[in-house]
Amino acid sequence: MLKVGDKLPEVLGHDENGQEIRLSQFAGQKLILYAYPKDNTAGCTSEACSIRDHYEELQQAGYAVIGVSRDSAASHQRFIEKHALPFPLVADTDTSLLQALGAWGEKNMYGRKVQGTLRTTFLANEEGIIERIFLPKEIKTKEHAQQLLAHIKGA
Repeated sequence: MLKVGDKLPEVLGHDENGQEIRLSQFAGQKLILYAYPKDNTAGCTSEACSIRDHYEELQQAGYAVIGVSRDSAASHQRFIEKHALPFPLVADTDTSLLQALGAWGEKNMYGRKVQGTLRTTFLANEEGIIERIFLPKEIKTKEHAQQLLAHIKGA
């Protein structure tokens, strides 16, 4: 798992339009990279809409936002359109980015242990160095943008 002080991977994957997203595209800009389990589920929709609703504030604080899940590009397109999301979503269908981030692993789902995305958010500086990681138990999906902003303003 990546930790504070590590650099995010250069190749982040392909977005909902099939465009490759690289860390170097955000040089000189801070980055919020958030990993979430599944498009159009209650918690993931709440989290995405929270970030959408505070997107302008996050941008004013100097941050770009990228979401990542193992959903397909087509699923991401529908999710973006349905909820008017203003940021790209990486379609990590082979989970390579999620695994590199340490956001893929065993979790409990309805009493069973399964492999899946561990809801995690990484805040990186202008060089792509991770400055803060929000772990699954810390993230409140309906208030995640406020959590991010509170950290940013307090940092």
